Amino acid sequence: MKAVLCEQLDGPESLVYRDIPDPEGPNADQIRVSVQARSISFTDILMSKGEYQVKPPLPFVVGGEGVGEVIEVGADVNSHKVGDKVMVGSGCVEQVVIDAVRATPIPAHVDYAAAASYRSNYSTALYALQRGRLQEGENLLVHGAAGGVGLAAVDVGKLLGARVIGTASTDEKLKIVSEMGADHVINYTNGFRERVKELTEGKGADVIYDPVGGDVFDESMRCIAPFGRILIVGFTSGRAALAKTNHLLIKDAELVGFTIGGLMRHAPEWSARNQEQLLTWLGDGSIHPYVSHRFPMSQVSDGLRVITERKVIGKVLIEN
Repeated sequence: MKAVLCEQLDGPESLVYRDIPDPEGPNADQIRVSVQARSISFTDILMSKGEYQVKPPLPFVVGGEGVGEVIEVGADVNSHKVGDKVMVGSGCVEQVVIDAVRATPIPAHVDYAAAASYRSNYSTALYALQRGRLQEGENLLVHGAAGGVGLAAVDVGKLLGARVIGTASTDEKLKIVSEMGADHVINYTNGFRERVKELTEGKGADVIYDPVGGDVFDESMRCIAPFGRILIVGFTSGRAALAKTNHLLIKDAELVGFTIGGLMRHAPEWSARNQEQLLTWLGDGSIHPYVSHRFPMSQVSDGLRVITERKVIGKVLIEN
């Protein structure tokens, strides 16, 4: 079968698309899945450079999420049948054999693109907003709102009843952010503090969702509401946020750091509840994963390049 491998930590351009042996099995409690769609993210860029906190041994398969069809089941498997649609942690391969308990059933009416695009971004957004104690009617400021985790936060924030202000760098991106439900959008190329204060009648944002860091974080500290919470999602600007504790003191504000991996390790029941909730929302159409770019597996490097160039809105999908 075909696969996309990282064999050396030289970035996306060094990834290899080639044949590898089909996976063996399945054994009695496993299933074989024909993977139809996968998503990639900024994390994959970091991993291809050895710059992510998780460093798998070389060579490793690029990507994480995948969705496909069950094509074979082990003798003892009762939870899945041939033809079922499932989510698996496959990455960029054509087939995978996994333990049946690790495959998440996906409603038949949900298409492969949506199923392959929601999990990591929406898991991040939901957990972040839970940690931020977002309440109905509060002002939620989402930076990088056209990116994968940002657009998910807009979607989930509206679902939770917040008044959402989204920031992005181009009018094209802001158009999609508006279509995803943001109440207000701001092109933050020339700053955002004054506009946020204006939109919140001088109060500021109750919750600030920041995957950018750097200068964006610095300016966010100047438009946060009393008792506000800033969620540290990431540092796509390339500079980690450096908070001044005296500013937090004066603002009666909080910084909240979190990781999905930490949630899974330290509170697996919470993580499982979130996954169940997200799957329910996906199935009933309450959340709306957005895909702006699609590439075949042979062009994964091109898919990662458009992420690097900040051309992506929502998610990049890798198809067969």
